[in-house]
Amino acid sequence: MKKTHKLNLAVAAAGLLSIGLAGSAMAFHSGGVADCAGCHSMHTAKAGGKFLLTGTDQSSTCLNCHEDSADTGPNSYHISTADANLGPGLSPLQRTPGGDFGWLKKSYTGFGYGDAPSPPEYGERHGHNIVAVDKGYAADATHATAPGGTFPAANLQCNSCHDPHGKYRRGSTGAVTTGGASIIGSGSYDTSTVPIAGQAVGAYRLLAGLGYQSTAASGVTFPGVPVAVAPSTYNRTETVTQTRVAYGTKIGSGQAPWGQWCSSCHGDMHTSSGKVVHPTDQNLGSSISGMYGRYVKSGNLSGTAATSYLSLVPFAQGAANSSFANLKANAKNDDSALGGPVSTDQVTCLSCHRAHASGFYSMLRWNNDTEFIVSNGVYGTGMGRTEAEWKAAYYDRDPAKFATYQRGLCNKCHAKD
Repeated sequence: MKKTHKLNLAVAAAGLLSIGLAGSAMAFHSGGVADCAGCHSMHTAKAGGKFLLTGTDQSSTCLNCHEDSADTGPNSYHISTADANLGPGLSPLQRTPGGDFGWLKKSYTGFGYGDAPSPPEYGERHGHNIVAVDKGYAADATHATAPGGTFPAANLQCNSCHDPHGKYRRGSTGAVTTGGASIIGSGSYDTSTVPIAGQAVGAYRLLAGLGYQSTAASGVTFPGVPVAVAPSTYNRTETVTQTRVAYGTKIGSGQAPWGQWCSSCHGDMHTSSGKVVHPTDQNLGSSISGMYGRYVKSGNLSGTAATSYLSLVPFAQGAANSSFANLKANAKNDDSALGGPVSTDQVTCLSCHRAHASGFYSMLRWNNDTEFIVSNGVYGTGMGRTEAEWKAAYYDRDPAKFATYQRGLCNKCHAKD
């Protein structure tokens, strides 16, 4: 027994080591439940914690791997920049499509327009305020519940949205279930295997689905799992080429459009209650999709649909294009798949917002609180940020890619500039 116990610990340690060396979370999660010892400890769990977790709470446990104090730049599966790298004038380091939670710790004194604070602009307004005691993340101090809903801010953890045990799986037909066909690997990447009959791949990012129960879910009922595919190297600067996540919409049972999934917590933003104005999960139509294809920058509508994709304004591929194979074909980071939308593609919450956090108010993908996002050839107009922080929030894009006086990116679809 002692010999076997030592062997099991050695295997677990080797598995954890692979996390740091592989440069991809796939080696650990692989689309389903990971090694138990990666998150739980029978005898050395975090003091004061629960569920035998290795962190004080669920999010702290996740960030044991998904944050690295030694980071010097965008790095694989990290979604949070450690405090040591967030001093005055320093920008969060990660460039994942969902954003870097480190922006929650960046408050600014400056000015804004619309409903932006003036001053200061508190970091908590930059994203979802996960509670991770060990990493210095606290509940939203302004909103006691999710905007447009009743979810308690004090309960927001990583596992409020993600299923850490990875039971949701996508089969060969596109249907998502919690059992049946075995999970053969991750379903999140362009390198993931397309499952055949009797096989399944994990749900995108281990997202929660129909029937999901979590101690942090506080009564939230998810309508299904949203679908997407990302390039296998996704946490990267976009100085030269863009990172395209191919978002899809519902094509099978157990799936849900992105907007409906988000409405699990933000329901009043997706009803006729009067709190929502902009549509979501609706076809773009020929006029909007055509404008997206032509829009290059303020004053320039000379673009072509084949090269019009902008990761700052993504869209969901329509049902006819949301098979796993089709999504994989567009999930690229080398600008080989820059086709814009067709009329049956859809606008989603993620067309304007990042899922975790961003450098802008309301976790938007671009600054929507000043007249210009580029003014006289440079980002921003102050607002307490350095030019380096502005650029980091745009994932290191050269402002010269926009107009010298570039207005907000709502114009990518509406061209009112």
